[in-house]
Amino acid sequence: MTTYLLAGGGTAGHVNPLLAVADGLRERHPEDTILVVGTQEGLESRLVPERGYELLTIPKLPFPRRPNLDALKFGSRLRGAVKQVAKIITEQQVDVVIGFGGYASAPAYLAAKRTKTPLVIHEANAKPGLANKLGARYTPFVGVAFHHTKIRNERFVGMPLRSEIEQLDRDALRPEAVAAFGLDAARPTLLVTGGSLGARRLNATISETAADIVDAGYQIVHITGSKSEIVDPGLEHYHVLEYCSRMELALAVADLAVSRAGSATVSELCAVGVPAVYIPYPVGNGEQRYNAADVVRAGGAVMVDDARFVPAWVRSTLIPLLDDRVRVIDMAAQSKSVGVTDGTARLISLVDEAVDSRVQAKR
Repeated sequence: MTTYLLAGGGTAGHVNPLLAVADGLRERHPEDTILVVGTQEGLESRLVPERGYELLTIPKLPFPRRPNLDALKFGSRLRGAVKQVAKIITEQQVDVVIGFGGYASAPAYLAAKRTKTPLVIHEANAKPGLANKLGARYTPFVGVAFHHTKIRNERFVGMPLRSEIEQLDRDALRPEAVAAFGLDAARPTLLVTGGSLGARRLNATISETAADIVDAGYQIVHITGSKSEIVDPGLEHYHVLEYCSRMELALAVADLAVSRAGSATVSELCAVGVPAVYIPYPVGNGEQRYNAADVVRAGGAVMVDDARFVPAWVRSTLIPLLDDRVRVIDMAAQSKSVGVTDGTARLISLVDEAVDSRVQAKR
């Protein structure tokens, strides 16, 4: 039996690949022990127990970015969290630590180093985060989701995705998707999503131009997010949802997507071959532009700045693209050409390699 300690969380970008790997490990050897270390504040506090895994919590420790009182206290808090995780590793006889970035990861990486436990890291974004940059100094087992990610010891493995996505048969699932969303089976579908919280400009622009898109012969599945102010206008062929619990259905029916460029979103769309118009999140360190770079370069997507994604752009650029069915089909093929549908298995192989390295070292 093997005991795995998975560390990460905060956002869906960290939690979803963590859960995909946990599911893959559990499916392979149900008798193995899978533990997860995270925080009470992140999405993992809800999603991990819901999936049937034990969540061990440590304090949330954001890296201080400016001198203040929190920065002065950071060192002692970090040492306490590292000690807490090291105790878990020792008492639970953990064989390998697998980190996915986020607030809980840095203490786990340092605890793995302290206890000389094999460490595997997965970096989901094309532009690595601080915690994973730190952890990569302590292990040769670093998997990345994008080819051009620059981090020490990186190896391309792709993104671990839910089995519903990795094994998605779009043609087989399409009739169910059409029925679930109340769609017209004869019309092509534009999928629009700005993430779980939504994206104000993206939502407003699509809402304002929905009639033009419908007039171009498309129907729209618009997932607005929980904080959206969009009101469903009741327009035929324009379907407004706040949340979609089964994204595999949305992916099965989508002919083209308009979306933010989060790492998981880009990876899912490419895995199943959905071409896209990406509008990177304009705030932060710009990682979303890097996430979409490979598929844009391959011709499977178009990228437009958030500030330029206005109704005039939709009418001048997006609608002509939708009208060009040959180009959309070619973009779909190019999107799928850069997609990965075995990211979970690839990362688990890296985990096995790390575990084997410990066995070899003991001989």
